[in-house]
Formats: sequence, structure tokens, C-alpha cells
Amino acid sequence: MSIDQKPHHMEQLKFSEIKIRHHIIFWLIYFGINVLRWGSYFDDYDYSIKTNLIGFPIHMLLCYINIYILMPVFVFKRKYILYLLSIIGVLFLMVVVKFNLTYFLVSNDVWPEGPEITRKFTVNYSIQMMIGELYVITFVTAIKITLDWIQEHQRSTKLAKVQLETELLFLRSQISPHFFFNTLNNIYSLAIEKSDKTAKIILKLSEFMRYLLHETKNKSQTLDKEIMCIQNYLDLERIRFDERLEINMELSGELMDKSIPPMLLLAFVENAFKHGANKNIGKIKIDISITVKEDFLYFRIENPLPAKTIYEQRFDTKSGLGLKNVQKRLELGYKKNEYEVKTEEKDGLFIAQLKIKIR
Repeated sequence: MSIDQKPHHMEQLKFSEIKIRHHIIFWLIYFGINVLRWGSYFDDYDYSIKTNLIGFPIHMLLCYINIYILMPVFVFKRKYILYLLSIIGVLFLMVVVKFNLTYFLVSNDVWPEGPEITRKFTVNYSIQMMIGELYVITFVTAIKITLDWIQEHQRSTKLAKVQLETELLFLRSQISPHFFFNTLNNIYSLAIEKSDKTAKIILKLSEFMRYLLHETKNKSQTLDKEIMCIQNYLDLERIRFDERLEINMELSGELMDKSIPPMLLLAFVENAFKHGANKNIGKIKIDISITVKEDFLYFRIENPLPAKTIYEQRFDTKSGLGLKNVQKRLELGYKKNEYEVKTEEKDGLFIAQLKIKIR
């Protein structure tokens, strides 16, 4: 995968936003409910409309000042005392404005729902109106905080998904450079000898590279293509090891129309050559079996451990990059009950087994 290659979700990463129409719809609904509420209370819908036409711009202004100015400037910076003083000051100022607008434009009795006729700006009136405005501010702020939390949760979820896909792409792209280095060396040697095998090995390498570059971008790959990729890999290794290498691969079960993560099985095969065949002298035998049974694929591979350094190889074979890669990919993409990886050393052989749910 090239450096500038990105998962397709990275380019499409968009998050839901609160648009202007959402604000308009909210305030229209709130306005309608308030008109009906106080119109029914006073049995005077004309009066209710007029007072709400005065009150709602004040409600809106207070809410937006609090959400977009006071909270970012004071609350988010932990200046709580300054925020408290500011909100009280703004509330008082807006109540003064509301009193005068109601008095001169609607009615001399600015608080008909109060305990008595109110034609003067009193302490009781100001406190009750500030509490009422505070209720509106608290209600709207709670909605805004909730929507922000939902948006942030959505953002975190999508970013986690992108990060997961990026990590999986990186893990899928990890094929040992030693394999390509050795293959190119073989091509070079065969070219010098003018061997008839040169064209064949170049063709096999080309098919293998095409698969790595184009077929591994998807989350899953058909099992038959994955097996074909493994076969190309094995053919390249056969050319390198010549008669020293014996490979037995058994396939059973319904293999068509089954999908698995790309290059997952290939990691086991590469590990067998990196820690087995490459470090052995003489005859090398590798046994591979792939079986599909019900909803699971069963994969098993055996490779010889170097006869003289079995003890030294134990740590390396179990913790090599290839098998760690496999374990990480399975953890990221599958539930615990959907896969199982086993490795063991027995009679001079390293045995790796994978059981994975077919999708």
C-alpha cells in the first residue's frame, strides 16, 4: 500500500451537523407550544402571540449568548465565578428589555400571571422573570450539550472505524521483503544462466504482485483467489529450492463462494518458509491442508524446524512478525468465538493451525 493510499471511508468521513433549519424548526415548535399554553391560560391567544413575539427573540438571544459566547469563554476555561456573574448580568439586562417592550407595546400590566397587577419594575418581577429565562437557557443548553455528545460519539465511532480499517490495511500489506529479495536474486541468477525458468518465475511474481496490489484492498477475498495466491507463492519457492522442496497441499470441502480476509493464510505459509525452509539444509517437506466444514475453515501447515537449533528457534517461530500479524488482524476483525489459532512443536516440526468462521 502506498503512503498516500487511504481507506475509502477516510475521504467520506462526514459528521452530522446542526444546521440553520434545525434551529428554525426547534424555535417554531417551541413558539407554537408556548402560544397555545399561555393562550389557553389567559383565554386570550392574541395576547399570547404578542407577548411571545416579544419574549422569544429574548429567549433566543440569551440562549445563543450563553451557548456560543459565555460557555466557551468562561465555563470551558473553568472561570466559573465570572460565568455566574456574566449570566446574572445578561439575564437582568434582558429582563429590563422585556419589561419595557411589554409595557410600551403590549400592555401596562406586564405580568398578568403574577400575584398582582405589575406596572413597575419590581424586585419580585425581575427575580421571577430571570428564573423563567434561566429555565429556557437551561433547557436549550441541555439539548445542545446532548446533541454535541451524540455528534462527538458519532465522530469517535467513525474515526475508530477508519483507524481500524487503516490498521488492517497496513497489516494486510506486510509481506516479508526477504521473499521479494530472494525471488529477485533468483531471477538475476536464472537470467545470467539464460535459464528457461526465467520467464516463468517473472510471470509468477507478476501474478503474485498483482494480487497483493489489487485484490487485497477489500476487507474480504474469495477463498479460491486466496488459494491461487498461495499456489503462486509456493511455485516461486519451488523454483528457488528446486528438488529440495516437497510440498503437499490438500483441499477438501466446498471451497467456492467462500470469503476470508485477504493474505491471512499466506502469512502462515510465509512463516513456514521464513522459519523452516530457509534455515534447513537438505530435503524440506511442507504439508498444508485447507478444509471447509459447515461455517468454518480449518487450515493446518507443518514445516521442519532446523535440526541443530530447535531450542533456539522456539521463541522466533512463535513470536515472528507474521503470526503476530495474523493474531492482531483476527482480534480486530473477529469475535473471540469466531476464530482460534494454535501453534506447537512436535517431533522436529512446527505446526500452525487456524480455525476461522467463513463469511
